[in-house]
Amino acid sequence: MGEQKLSIAKDPESRKAFLKHLLHDVEAIEQMLEEKKFETGVMRIGAEQEFCLVDKYYKPSLNSLGVLEKINDPHFTPELARYNLEINLDPVELSGNCFSVMEQQLRELLLKAREAAATFGEKIILTGILPSIDFRAVQMMYMTPKQRYEALADIISELRGEDFELNITGVDELILSHNNILFEACNTSFQCHLQIEPDEFPDQYNWAQMLSGPILSVCANSPLLVGKHLWAETRIPLFQQSIDTRGKGYHLREREQRVTFGNRWIESVTDVFKNDIARHTLLFMTHIRRDSLDMLRKGKIPKLEALQLHNGTIYKWNRACYGISNGVPHLRIENRYLPSGPTVIDEISNLAFWVGLMNNMPEKYLGNWGQIHFEEVKENFYKAANWGIQSGMVWDGKLMSARELILDILLPMSREGLVKKGIDSADIDRLLGVIEARATTYRTGTRWIVNSYRKLRNKRDREESTVALTAIMYNRRLTGKPVHEWEEAEESEAEELEIQYDVVSNFMTTDLVTVRENDIAELVLKIMEWRNIRHLPVEDNDGTLKGIITKNRLVEYLSAEGSDSLATAADVMDANPVIIKPNDDIKYAMLLMLDMNLSCLPVVEKNELVGIITDKDTKQVWDKMKNRSNAED
Repeated sequence: MGEQKLSIAKDPESRKAFLKHLLHDVEAIEQMLEEKKFETGVMRIGAEQEFCLVDKYYKPSLNSLGVLEKINDPHFTPELARYNLEINLDPVELSGNCFSVMEQQLRELLLKAREAAATFGEKIILTGILPSIDFRAVQMMYMTPKQRYEALADIISELRGEDFELNITGVDELILSHNNILFEACNTSFQCHLQIEPDEFPDQYNWAQMLSGPILSVCANSPLLVGKHLWAETRIPLFQQSIDTRGKGYHLREREQRVTFGNRWIESVTDVFKNDIARHTLLFMTHIRRDSLDMLRKGKIPKLEALQLHNGTIYKWNRACYGISNGVPHLRIENRYLPSGPTVIDEISNLAFWVGLMNNMPEKYLGNWGQIHFEEVKENFYKAANWGIQSGMVWDGKLMSARELILDILLPMSREGLVKKGIDSADIDRLLGVIEARATTYRTGTRWIVNSYRKLRNKRDREESTVALTAIMYNRRLTGKPVHEWEEAEESEAEELEIQYDVVSNFMTTDLVTVRENDIAELVLKIMEWRNIRHLPVEDNDGTLKGIITKNRLVEYLSAEGSDSLATAADVMDANPVIIKPNDDIKYAMLLMLDMNLSCLPVVEKNELVGIITDKDTKQVWDKMKNRSNAED
């Protein structure tokens, strides 16, 4: 959204003026298209690299602005969270060794970031979702203190009118409500730009949509969020849900999300902008000094500030973009679905694969998009996000595996497209070779993360495993090898790591068995015996904690002479248990349990039971802290 001064779109008079500029900007694009003012005969590529900063414990940093100041390079910009930064690469003409040129610049800029971060004892990580992100990192203290981010958070929360809901189901489930937009910041991407001939834009945009599913399937790299295995590319549902401005009442209507794949083929570039203006309310305004139509009348090229600002608040996975290079306007497509990482060579290979395909669209599709069901293309995209390289795709009316589609059809097509553009043969072989090996072996970033995480979880808890995974990812990237050549993580690699034992949420049990107040005590005892547990929370149908039952207390009650055989959980529970919050310090929990002689603490947030931590959990943490202290001595 740039650095211009923004205001929330509320003031009626300012809103009217801004909307007028927005309409004029659309007219200006149509006029420039009609008058052939857009640049032709040149194709450029570009990219934006988002990355994560972690502290010495491989947890999200709070220091992005300090690192940014240390870097002191205009290619770098802040992001929504204080553990993210972005690099804007210089656009290069699509020819010859352009991919090597872009790769070299990216490596040099990442080295700058790495050296600056090291002065603070921090590291940079390339990944779609940082494995070590926890619930603490989505609290407001982690938001970058910039006016535009604060305004974005305020207006999206106001439009929604209620807490945000996440409901993502994969191998595990993540179902929760959250009171701010910072789950959006968990997503980091490698956004790719391709300049498009203006007359070809509708066909090229539709082709980009058609390619999205197959490309994403082999590039997926984000299966984990807060230690849960969700989708192959969890960024897709997470981004859509984390800033969804629609309240519950809108879900019965076909109201488009601000993060969207789209619902139909387009017929012109202005179709995209007109649909977005019609469907999505303004979030921001800024003062615009010069009207775009007036500028055209004076022979000048307008920046289309109103349109660009509004377009920047609608997050299509393939976004239509307007820009100016050397005083000449151009159109481009921004590919927003590719994840960051896990290595530079993986990212540049993803870019080359996409660009090659974009430059080799079969003629049979030109102007014939009505023959292809848009729903099939959209389905391919979400299947790829869910299942990655293991998904099935519909292509030209035939069902085939994503792997088969990539190896037999799309890789040869991409190679031909790159050859047409005169790309160096060595770069073509090197970069498409990465995609081919990834697809052939099924060894995508997602598969490496999932397999490695499962190995680590055999002997370690969730917190230690996610931190270890992050550290091992960092070390693997430094080898320079693409992800399909990475060895899976070994438990021994985690042994020397220094773990930060910080908040309760990182150690509590969330897979809870609970009972209701009117359940009979005999059932409660059986559940404890079946599950080999010593504590059982009592909650109501809304998830509100009503009490806690300990096995010792229950056995004592049922063994007493004259006890009621039909006693209920309400009769034997502690109705006023000591509780703790998920973001409380783990050391505070340990002291509380020790001082009050407690064997467990229910973890509660907003009156809702979210977990439990027991003396067994805290003893394990204490032993690890003690062992680390002894090792340091």
